[in-house]
Amino acid sequence: MKPSLGALLGAAILSISAPAIAETLTIATVNNGDMIRMQGLTNDFTAKNPDVTVKWVTLEENVLRQRVTTDIATKGGQFDVLTIGTYEVPIWAKKGWLVPLANLGADYDVADLLPKIRDAVSVDGKLYAAPFYGESSMIMYRTDLFQKAGLTMPEKPTWDFVIDAAKKLTDKSAGVYGICLRGKAGWGENMAFLTAMANSYGARWFDEKWQPQFDKPEWKKTLTTYVDLMKAAGPPGASSNGFNENLALFNAGKCAMWIDATVAASFVTNPKDSRVADKVGFAMAPNAGLGKNANWLWAWNLAIPAGSKKVPAAEKFIGWATSKDYAKLVAAKEGWANVPPGTRTSLYQNPEYQKVAPFAKPTLASIDAADPNKPTVQPVPYVGVQYAAIPEFQGIGTAVGQQFSAALSGASTVDAALAAAQSSTEREMKRAGYIK
Repeated sequence: MKPSLGALLGAAILSISAPAIAETLTIATVNNGDMIRMQGLTNDFTAKNPDVTVKWVTLEENVLRQRVTTDIATKGGQFDVLTIGTYEVPIWAKKGWLVPLANLGADYDVADLLPKIRDAVSVDGKLYAAPFYGESSMIMYRTDLFQKAGLTMPEKPTWDFVIDAAKKLTDKSAGVYGICLRGKAGWGENMAFLTAMANSYGARWFDEKWQPQFDKPEWKKTLTTYVDLMKAAGPPGASSNGFNENLALFNAGKCAMWIDATVAASFVTNPKDSRVADKVGFAMAPNAGLGKNANWLWAWNLAIPAGSKKVPAAEKFIGWATSKDYAKLVAAKEGWANVPPGTRTSLYQNPEYQKVAPFAKPTLASIDAADPNKPTVQPVPYVGVQYAAIPEFQGIGTAVGQQFSAALSGASTVDAALAAAQSSTEREMKRAGYIK
């Protein structure tokens, strides 16, 4: 039996009036302050894109890396947008695991991205991830404590100065420690700091023939200096402290100095977050007189896994979250000082930003000083400042990080940690076919 004309018209009207089913984007991200802020502003995106809803999966840094790496390697399809670092982008793009970002919006302005950061997320001239924030590392220090101790922080301090100042500024009875540094094991946690420090002391992960170098004097000097410094002037339980733990310590007034990501600058100077917001100065990460500072280069970026069924919606989200307009949105809600840093030239040319961000100039100088193509004093076969951009580095770096964290906690000696790092790295490099 044929349906009546009225029934057909009724069905047509229903289908016109039925709301379109919203597409859900699942976004994996790290639990850092700027990403938490982005989640709080998601309504701005969904208001402009009512056909898209957003579901967040927010994870601690080491867990995020494991989950995202497993998902993309197995083509699990759990996530539509990934938060990944400059380490993963070139490796994964070459494996065909990422979608090139060609449609981020007419007014996106790729040319405005800082050249060092743009290069780090491009392969063969194509953008494979969009930087959400970029960073180097620098010294954040308490100007009041320096003044009280009669110390003046140089713009480009040496390690000798930093070590001496850290000891003088330590007052354990008052719960103030001369220096806070990462100790939590992880290739992107303690090893980010220690690799950058090692670069300044003339050490390197591998020689030009991919032989691991942990049995060389430069690494012994680096790790001995670090462990001794932390024992003399660091907080208790430092082997459990990563970026977020040290940020909390610094903001609570427990650290006279903290060498870490430049992105922390807006948090340590924000009176809402920090008890010492009006007493913070900035300087370049230290050097040992060999021509390299102990500063890294990194960006957290948003990318789309290959095989995604939601590429247009994912590109819309990435275009929104990494645009100039997003910076203006954060500025309107939280002030210019809290805009995600380190990605766009226009931000550093903005007089409103310069006026409220005393860290703008040292951040840009630190990013410019980092050279992923020549990260070390001696030549190396890899690219990357605080990592070696090879697929095996994640596993190798984490294993070494565990050994070095054990040396810091006293569960191992410096010599034993270096010997274990050398043998485990040699074994993995042989297995992967880099060395015989």
